[in-house]
Amino acid sequence: MAPARPRSSFVCRECGGTTPKWAGQCPGCGAWNSLEEAVAAPASGRGQYGGEPTVKRLPEIQAESETRIGTGTGELDRVLGGGLVRGGVVLLGGDPGIGKSTLLLETVAGLARDGGALYVSGEESLEQVRLRAERIGVAEAGLQLLAETAVEPVLAAAERIQPSVLVVDSIQTLHCEAVGSAPGSVVQVRESSARLVRFAKQTGTVLFLVGHVTKDGQIAGPRVLEHMVDTVLYFESDSGSRHRLLRAVKNRFGAANELGVFAMLDHGLKEVKNPSAIFLTRHETPVPGSGVMVTREGTRPLLVEIQALVAESPASQPRRVAVGVDGNRLAMLLAVLHRHGGVATGGDDVFINAVGGVQISETASDLPILLSVLSSLRDQPIPHDWVMFGEVGLAGEIRPVPNGSERLAEAAKHGFRYALIPAKNQPPASQCPSSLTLITADRLAEAIDALR
Repeated sequence: MAPARPRSSFVCRECGGTTPKWAGQCPGCGAWNSLEEAVAAPASGRGQYGGEPTVKRLPEIQAESETRIGTGTGELDRVLGGGLVRGGVVLLGGDPGIGKSTLLLETVAGLARDGGALYVSGEESLEQVRLRAERIGVAEAGLQLLAETAVEPVLAAAERIQPSVLVVDSIQTLHCEAVGSAPGSVVQVRESSARLVRFAKQTGTVLFLVGHVTKDGQIAGPRVLEHMVDTVLYFESDSGSRHRLLRAVKNRFGAANELGVFAMLDHGLKEVKNPSAIFLTRHETPVPGSGVMVTREGTRPLLVEIQALVAESPASQPRRVAVGVDGNRLAMLLAVLHRHGGVATGGDDVFINAVGGVQISETASDLPILLSVLSSLRDQPIPHDWVMFGEVGLAGEIRPVPNGSERLAEAAKHGFRYALIPAKNQPPASQCPSSLTLITADRLAEAIDALR
């Protein structure tokens, strides 16, 4: 008798749901063309690390004090919320060659001096990892390496060594021997991650997972992977730039959307402790169309230069181009400028750029954008020592933004003398930096008059 053909199902790479038949649209999440065929896996030992299930009442559970483990890199600790947490699982994604492996190799090499650390490489040989370690100067750190693509040997080695930190580079190269799908498939990524996460939670091991990204910039594999981990970090970089931005998009132990800045050098990644110096380009003399604002990334205030260029349009349909800010919001702000500021740009091309490649998503950039546009249109430079921030409403009002005092402190630290801010953001006299002169405005017309 011929052996029975293994049953197969179709798994959605977006939500991880399964269906017995293929369809163009996932019945669970509605994503199109996201179903992939996968051979049904035999039941795996899900209780291998779990022990006996125990039901407890909430008052009976003794909460342990949260002990943070410093990584030795201040920018990484900031993004993680103060350091690593025992049993925490961190997923790190980013474009190929952006520095994911370099960052983790530097991190675990420093942790290996204080406790056991195991670096599992599924993409490179041990010799290749050694060459990178020599280049970044951590070859003598005593880090333990393993080149393996099967989950079972990885877990066996981790149980034997009992490392404090385990790095898997990358999760898409791992596979479970009991699952018939190819490495990198939805089923393999989900099952491999589940076993590794279960091991980390039961043993208190800090687990780093490196994830590939798709052409859309999302971590490859089922979206359920991001729900399984505690922290999701993305490495970002502009083409041709040596600076790298590490952003937390999910963090159960700290603030989401926190930002860390690194510089890629010949000998590895170096943290940038004053990122405002990257995004802020001070001209020797004031130039029209340039204004400085204070934005916030996570808990960090950053000084960013907003540049505007307004030119008469040769086309019947003027262009509106925004780089680093929301293009739809730019169109709305120009309408507010026309209605409540008396300045029309309907026949002009308007270009806006946030210098340094930073993406500004908060509304504090409204006032700097409009005043930079006005400065370019009138060919009148904004004073060199001015900084500004504020949200502009559709009725022409200047609305307050969060954490105004911290923004002012950052501006004063970099030598600015005047700050144009919403009236409701004016702090008490005891909290205002003595070197700053505050100029407040309730309406857009008041802000325009302040620059004359």
